[in-house]
Amino acid sequence: MIPLAQCSAVLFDLDGVVTPTAEVHMKAWAAVFQGVLTTHGDPEPYGDDDYFAYVDGKPRYEGVQSMLISRGIQLPWGDAGDAPEADTVCGVGNRKNSVFESILERDGVAPYPGTMRLIEQLEARSVPMAVVSSSKNARPVLRAARIIERFQTVVDGVTAVEEGIAGKPAPDMFLTAAKRLGVPAAAAAVLEDAISGVAAGAAGDFGLVVGVNRGVGADPLLVAGADIVVDDLDELVEDSKGEAR
Repeated sequence: MIPLAQCSAVLFDLDGVVTPTAEVHMKAWAAVFQGVLTTHGDPEPYGDDDYFAYVDGKPRYEGVQSMLISRGIQLPWGDAGDAPEADTVCGVGNRKNSVFESILERDGVAPYPGTMRLIEQLEARSVPMAVVSSSKNARPVLRAARIIERFQTVVDGVTAVEEGIAGKPAPDMFLTAAKRLGVPAAAAAVLEDAISGVAAGAAGDFGLVVGVNRGVGADPLLVAGADIVVDDLDELVEDSKGEAR
């Protein structure tokens, strides 16, 4: 593990790390999955534990399949072009995306203040930064938050599909971002709030893996491979003496 101040690049997950869109995703997933469970006769309500265990940090369709398998529900995979009404894995995933876009358009999104303070400090030091997100909505979210220009590259769910990059918990998306920034993994930091994302950072042998506890818990993040866990990225912002808060 190397200190953040010695890292040559910083790779941020988006939802739950840069912006509180994880909350929007959770609302959208809850609405969609509860409908699916009701349709298929599952009496057990969908809850936040399901989100953290089966969906959080994974590519959209893989998250759908993981959740459905946990309840013994088998749906055909379908196709990425399936209508949101389709009773397929892809249809359920596309339904969630429609709900997410509606909430985002209605409510907007603002980055976490603590995260912005860290981004501004890194920017002042000319430290290259990237967003690495499983979401296909990463760019629209960054534009809505008016911060997309802060990052030298974005590796997201669209990139993963177009370039055939394995999603988290595989390290490939983070490794791709580091390569684009011209920095070896051992000199870069990964900032993640999802178990699958922390596991991806650990699997990629990054110099520093920071778990951001937005609800999953510090212990699971440490077990997944986080070097340290913080409740907010403001804790990593250095004061005038060069010490993290």
